[in-house]
Amino acid sequence: MLDFINPKVIAGVQIFAALGIARFWTTWLRTEHKEPWLPTGYVEHERCFVYPDSVLATLMVLSAILLFIGNPLGERLTLVCGGMMLFLTVIDTAYFLQNGMFAKEKGGGEHVPLILLLIFVSLLMILRFL
Repeated sequence: MLDFINPKVIAGVQIFAALGIARFWTTWLRTEHKEPWLPTGYVEHERCFVYPDSVLATLMVLSAILLFIGNPLGERLTLVCGGMMLFLTVIDTAYFLQNGMFAKEKGGGEHVPLILLLIFVSLLMILRFL
């Protein structure tokens, strides 16, 4: 569908996204989350994402390497990564909506752009190799 986009560009996006995930969790795990508006169970909810996000980041690096060397498995693995990212983003979006976390005073200034970026990257990975 997006055949005009070079697979190596997608590979670069995946590397960048994997680094972004690693940076996010490195920062998030070192930060106290004591904002009074955070919903009960927020930390526990978010901590559950460390594991699937780590798997996703690892698979994105692997699929990027495969794309860089021209191995067709890279395209299929990129589709898996796009689906994983979209699924995890939908879960976060639902949680943020249910808890009013898109409101400006509840971190919406960070949450909205991050969700939109994740949806964009997910769709880019999916639509390029679908």
